[in-house]
Amino acid sequence: MPPKMPDHPSSVKLKYVKLGYQYLVNHFLTLLLVPIIASVAVKLLRMGPEEIFNLMNSLHFELLHVLCSSFLIIFVSTVYFMSKPRTVYLVDYSCFKPPVTCRVPFATFMEHSRLILKDNPKSVEFQMRMLERSGLGEETCLPPAIHYIPPTPTMESARSEAQMVIFSAMDDLFKKTGLKPKDIDILIVNCSLFSPTPSLSAMIINKYKLRSNIKSLNLSGMGCSASLISVDVARDLLQVHPNSNAVIISTEIITPNYYQGNERAMLLPNCLFRMGAAAILLSNRRSDRWRAKYKLCHLVRTHRGADDKSFYCVHEQEDKDGNVGINLSKDLMAIAGEALKANITTIGPLVLPASEQLLFLSSLIGRRIFNPKWKPYIPDFKMAFEHFCIHAGGRAVIDELQKNLQLSGEHVEASRMTLHRFGNTSSSSLWYELSYIEAKGRMKRGERVWQIAFGSGFKCNSAVWKCNRTIKPSTNAWSDCIDRYPVFIPEVVKL
Repeated sequence: MPPKMPDHPSSVKLKYVKLGYQYLVNHFLTLLLVPIIASVAVKLLRMGPEEIFNLMNSLHFELLHVLCSSFLIIFVSTVYFMSKPRTVYLVDYSCFKPPVTCRVPFATFMEHSRLILKDNPKSVEFQMRMLERSGLGEETCLPPAIHYIPPTPTMESARSEAQMVIFSAMDDLFKKTGLKPKDIDILIVNCSLFSPTPSLSAMIINKYKLRSNIKSLNLSGMGCSASLISVDVARDLLQVHPNSNAVIISTEIITPNYYQGNERAMLLPNCLFRMGAAAILLSNRRSDRWRAKYKLCHLVRTHRGADDKSFYCVHEQEDKDGNVGINLSKDLMAIAGEALKANITTIGPLVLPASEQLLFLSSLIGRRIFNPKWKPYIPDFKMAFEHFCIHAGGRAVIDELQKNLQLSGEHVEASRMTLHRFGNTSSSSLWYELSYIEAKGRMKRGERVWQIAFGSGFKCNSAVWKCNRTIKPSTNAWSDCIDRYPVFIPEVVKL
């Protein structure tokens, strides 16, 4: 039998029925009030001047009532504006662009693997299979210490990598924003696996000679979702410190964490993680409203650490030979799915239009009361956001979220291209993705972007930003290659 052709007229009709339903529900109050206001206006227009004058005279206002009402209105307004949270603006940000000398093509990576793991060819073959399916490109970068054979993960080389990525991102941020080091009131650094003494935040304070009364924090062990945790901490601090600037540094130092053993679950991070960093400037100053790129709307954090499987799915440990590495569990994707479900359950009511919330509620009630086997309704988050920045943790992570959230290829383009060009840069990957969208000239005023990140523990954190102004493409980490993207990424790249 020939394949059945799709019924296009029916699908088109269904599309317009859905659009009509969404418009009706989302604008219910407007559609209700407009006829009432119109009828009142028509009634007033039909009345003569004398009738209107008589109507006004029939309304008796006593001075005491007027004063009391005015005082009540002023009091309520004052309480509202004083209790209203301060708006947090994202003024600008900068992503570190690694030098070409740090580039690691597939051939170089595999040659080093064969030399380092020459006694275990099966581990080399495993890394080759993972690299072929990783979604990474030929221009990702590793720090200089990893280019040696064998690698030299010393404290000195780790500090050198930290200085290279952090100071480069900071210098570029100062250049973009005109911010002076003395203007920084709050400094937050997040780096999961490298936590030296003095801390990385102290290293920055020393380098730029920041003020002695600066509020500085150094977050470690928070995983790839640490950047949004830093934003959450900065937001809370900006609520109690008026007219302040907060700088966030998100990075992961690769040098001391390159695994040199033979455990497959611990070799996988070697194939995915690459060097990167981002510096972000947040402000609660009203004067920054006009130049800021984004306004923070919502931030939701979900932690599944009470569950043992979730806690151990991304775990730093030693193998049988004493080599330290990150063990990624085979249950990682299922656990990430559960964390995402909990997160969107919280953020959904904050961002979804009334039409989607009503459909979701109807589906939930129907499954509870009538038939538990009914397929649950998945809200259409494309109605709430124009752009998506999904943590570029790997091809499987992006595929799973694209499927679960029913996103198109264009919605996940920024994540896939970031993984291809820069690899998994841990917590800073969200900012490379946002930078990609801007470099393409797609970010318009009023549009909303949803950042979703996963981290060890296990955590799923998400933030919603609203664009303050139409952003024109400018110099950033993508400038020299944005014209080549998007590129086609095959399922398997044969090496």
